[in-house]
Amino acid sequence: MQLEDLVLVSVDDHVVEPSDMFEGRLPARFADEAPRVDVRDDGTEIWRFDGKEATNIGLNAVAGRPVEEYGIEPTSFAEIRSGCYDIHDRVRDMDANGVIASMCFPSFPQLCGQLFAKASDPDLGLAVLRAYNDWHIDDWCGTYPGRFIPLALPPIWDPAAMADEVRRVATKGCHAVSFSENPAKLKLPSFHSDHWDPFWAACSDEGTMVCLHIGSSSSLVVTAPDAPIDVLIGLQPVNIVQAAADLLWSPVLRTFPSLRVALSEGGIGWIPYFLDRMDWIYTRHHRWTGQDFGDKLPSDVFAESVVTCFIDDPAGIELRHRVGVDSMCWESDYPHSDSTWPLSPETLMKSLDGVPDDDIEKMTHRNAMRHYRFDPFAHRPKEQCTVGALRATATDVDVTPRPGGRPPAPKMTKASDLTRHPGTNR
Repeated sequence: MQLEDLVLVSVDDHVVEPSDMFEGRLPARFADEAPRVDVRDDGTEIWRFDGKEATNIGLNAVAGRPVEEYGIEPTSFAEIRSGCYDIHDRVRDMDANGVIASMCFPSFPQLCGQLFAKASDPDLGLAVLRAYNDWHIDDWCGTYPGRFIPLALPPIWDPAAMADEVRRVATKGCHAVSFSENPAKLKLPSFHSDHWDPFWAACSDEGTMVCLHIGSSSSLVVTAPDAPIDVLIGLQPVNIVQAAADLLWSPVLRTFPSLRVALSEGGIGWIPYFLDRMDWIYTRHHRWTGQDFGDKLPSDVFAESVVTCFIDDPAGIELRHRVGVDSMCWESDYPHSDSTWPLSPETLMKSLDGVPDDDIEKMTHRNAMRHYRFDPFAHRPKEQCTVGALRATATDVDVTPRPGGRPPAPKMTKASDLTRHPGTNR
């Protein structure tokens, strides 16, 4: 397959929410309590909600910057590429990158709506969360049908309300929800309890994908305070192995066999060894640990229930049949520093050398379409969805790296530096 013929659907990108997103979306009694963007004396912009601050409006939203400027910042809209928060410019950036469709995770509420869960009034939290979901589905995704996979946030403080919200957004065409890869780290019940059963049941009934994004437990992988920050960055994706193990040994996937879970931004190269290890443990130890997979192995349940996601993972693509090529979905991660934008096709093609076209199509778009119940070809012919066709419409989009607005903050080079930058938990 030629680069120009690729069809790319990204199942992991991020939106920097625009400051006017809640206008007219809340019930009258909560209208004055909507989250808002404030400007501090030093010029940094923050979201403020119910007396709490989300201190980084666009965590690591560095698309369009020189690599030398990458970091936790930026801290104001003026420093962020407009494609991060403007839907029209986002589509143009997607065109320039040859990406037909994208699923966008949240920024300021955190990855499973932790900010809304902290509301002093649960009714306020639920109203704001629903307003957020409606904005995401109706405005962000609805403005360009066929270009975005809708993704909802759940009210994690109430499993029954979570189930209701899954069903509500499903009627609006949203079949994906972002949840925590380790709720115990949020001081909530773990996967091993039945606390979340109403939520799992609703997702199973509606065919809703549960997306477990790295960092959605609001915890960072810090091995030592003086460890270089490279250790944290390097371990962040692979750390989702903990969520995979938790899920496999919990009753969740066996109790709800139709449930589908995605390990968002978790990579794939580690999976063959992980599955070998899980099967070995089960075979050797289940008689005394009490685990019961019936006539299956843990790897069988993983293959049936888990969708895997990767940005650039040559080892995983080489081992794709041991990973499970029918579950693998590609990601762009725009606008973060791991993103391959604006050269995603070129980067991916290096790993696809010698891969049959059928496998390429599965990994680049067909798996995403099937697992996330999404069809861009219902809105435009496939030949207009290719890298070549999209880029031909975006020759005027400037993708040249440009310096950010203000002088960069002091560099963070070790794990302990993160403690002086509030809000760095993803």
